[in-house]
Amino acid sequence: MLPVGIENFERIRTEDFYYVDKTGLIRDLLRNMAYVNLFTRPRRFGKTLNMSMLKYFFETGTDSRLFDGLVISEEKELCERYMGKFPVISISLKNVSGRNFETAKSMMCSAIGNEAMRFSYLEQSERLTERERQRYTAVVHLDAEGAFVMSDKILQDSLLILSQCLWKHYGQKAVILVDEYDVPLDKAYQAGYYDDMVELFRNLFGQAFKTNDSLFLAVLTGCLRVSKESIFTGLNNFSVYTVKDVQYNEYFGFTDREVREMLACYGGMEKYDAVRKWYDGYRFGKVDVYCPWDVINYCHALKMDPAARPQNYWINTSGNDIIRKFIHGARESTKAEIERLVEGGSIRKKIRQELTYRELDAKADHLWSLLFTTGYLTQCGEAEEDGTMELAIPNREVRWIFVDQIQEWFEEEMAKDSRKLENFCRAFEENDTAAIEEGFNAYLSKTISIRDNNVRRTMKENFYHGILLGIFGNMDGWQVSSNAESGEGYSDISIEVACREIGIVIELKYAENAGFDEACRAALQQILDRRYEETLVKDGMKTIYRYGIACYKKRCKVLAG
Repeated sequence: MLPVGIENFERIRTEDFYYVDKTGLIRDLLRNMAYVNLFTRPRRFGKTLNMSMLKYFFETGTDSRLFDGLVISEEKELCERYMGKFPVISISLKNVSGRNFETAKSMMCSAIGNEAMRFSYLEQSERLTERERQRYTAVVHLDAEGAFVMSDKILQDSLLILSQCLWKHYGQKAVILVDEYDVPLDKAYQAGYYDDMVELFRNLFGQAFKTNDSLFLAVLTGCLRVSKESIFTGLNNFSVYTVKDVQYNEYFGFTDREVREMLACYGGMEKYDAVRKWYDGYRFGKVDVYCPWDVINYCHALKMDPAARPQNYWINTSGNDIIRKFIHGARESTKAEIERLVEGGSIRKKIRQELTYRELDAKADHLWSLLFTTGYLTQCGEAEEDGTMELAIPNREVRWIFVDQIQEWFEEEMAKDSRKLENFCRAFEENDTAAIEEGFNAYLSKTISIRDNNVRRTMKENFYHGILLGIFGNMDGWQVSSNAESGEGYSDISIEVACREIGIVIELKYAENAGFDEACRAALQQILDRRYEETLVKDGMKTIYRYGIACYKKRCKVLAG
């Protein structure tokens, strides 16, 4: 079975789900020991599953059979020394958010309190002093409604208190795992209480990770590498591993070999090229990787329907607000760079990976760094010493997200000038090709082009097709059909203006090498040859206007026939 949406290591291993072995991460962590380790990767690249794997490896009383046959099981000495030997504190902060700081703080209490409840035996532990048991009780205190309630001091000390109590009880130092550590900071920045959250984190992490004698190892994961001076002040032996680093690069995401093995297992090798084009293209350190969320979901779709086509699975895991914000605030020079990326090209930018959330908005160029660290752009080749690197959109899936947001932005921009929009559309009712051509050229000049030089002509035509549909969708009284069957084929766009009994047929062509006249004539001839107006006539439209529109880059030509 494929583990769609399952991020619990024990369940995957005990319920016969397909597992891509990433236990080499454990070996490398132990051989290259750092006191506190931070891994930053884009969302849906296996961070949470890896944290679950670490928990089940280190935690006291673990079932060693979970790791039978995996890479780490070959490391007999490491397994003997470290497997099942440590108390583990494992929390996820992905749900810590709120409209205000008090709500978010309550969510933080819940995240830590629920984990602390796993150690309820500490309340009766004879190895703890009465005072230590009281401090543990303060971490799991509930109010009358059953919500965890901690004073600010207890919350700030909570991870330290738990690790100290567990060390005292077991006689063994604790492992602390914090998944999605940066989510509360992101939410706080958006909601306006960022400084309060930074202060909480600085105290919480400072107590837990700085000179904590009860800590054996800490691992944190997130999307962004938040400035060390912001929340990790004073931490020694603190190691950060980002998408630029070579270390641990193969443990987040699927390698090409791993994807081939999965496809072969489920009889989908004939789809390999499609999977590579849609979901490959990310470069972590010196390894090219696929997004595992996408590959697993697509393999699952192929099991259900061997003819299934690749889809955009990644977009459903987030609102993609980063892209929206980036495009809406783009200057003309930035729009040109976006066009180059969407066309399959690359750009050179200096990337800063260590930023505070406040710095992300300080300069427009910082958004390039954000797009890189969150997986919307990837590295091409080697970076220069100052952090400058060649950036590109990794694959078709992410390009689709850019295109979707660009079209949404364009439609919002168009709607701001309703008079201009209506005049443009009325020109189609009046058979005014000069006005149509002038209006469409004006729209094209302002949009961000989303052509792709590496796709066939019909896909380039879809860009212009989409613009017109977005414009026409604002017209009341127009019944607009796209790629509707009529006559002997499917017309690009057909419109019925019932109140005036006017029917409009539009055929779009991409004018290779600016061959506008030839493309327009070919479009008109196609309308006539395939009798695209037939449905309009049957529906009672008395006047039929036919338009052949040829487009190339940000220019167009219109002929009527």
